[in-house]
Amino acid sequence: MTEISFFKIDGLIVAFEISGHSTVSAEDTEGKIVCSAVSSAAYLTANTLSEIVKADVSADVSDGYMKIEVKTNISESQVTLKGFYLHASELANQYRNHVKVYLEV
Repeated sequence: MTEISFFKIDGLIVAFEISGHSTVSAEDTEGKIVCSAVSSAAYLTANTLSEIVKADVSADVSDGYMKIEVKTNISESQVTLKGFYLHASELANQYRNHVKVYLEV
């Protein structure tokens, strides 16, 4: 199960954290595809924040884990972060056995 948490401060998303894998077994093709979709969207979000928005972000990445925290340009980052939240939420709705999304305030 992949769990994605989004963190808000004063109504603005300031970070997201992803942990786990979407596969339930080595033969779980659907889970592998979902895991790839989450990973691709997360890297797109992180790269857009740092390279396009030019936000200062802290990143912690390892196998089955990613945490991205926006340090600057938080307001300018909202469209990108909200887009990722929407995308992750739709994946969670479609693949309930593989992804869960949380919004932490």
